Amino acid sequence: MKTRHRARELVLQALYEMDVRNQLSLENYVSDYFPCLTQEEIDELEDEVKIYAAFLLRGTLSSLQQIDTYISEFSFNRPLNKIDAVDRNILRLSIFSLLQNEVHPHIIIDEAVKLSQDFSSEVNYKFINGILDAFQKKLGLEEKFN
Repeated sequence: MKTRHRARELVLQALYEMDVRNQLSLENYVSDYFPCLTQEEIDELEDEVKIYAAFLLRGTLSSLQQIDTYISEFSFNRPLNKIDAVDRNILRLSIFSLLQNEVHPHIIIDEAVKLSQDFSSEVNYKFINGILDAFQKKLGLEEKFN
């Protein structure tokens, strides 16, 4: 699980950087795009981390419009552009993961909360948890794993 968590951290950091630079698109994606790491650190990553991170990043970017629509639908009190950039990108990554329907929703939501606690303010994890929980319930994702 550490491998997937490390991949999610890298994707969050890449999405965040692309977002604050207004370059959030698949066209701006570069293979092994991890702006927080040096080339030496990238070379030291396990192949599984790089492969899973690339899958998550490319998938999130290719589905960005649909994902942002979902976030807007479930974020009643905050428009997308008013959500903190870190939180917005945790939501993007997590919603893409939920849509893949390969990992139990509770694991994805727990990972999102952990990312929020590590990279965002202490209270924002509640906001993220609420949106992701409502999203997975509306789509009936949990039922598919029971």
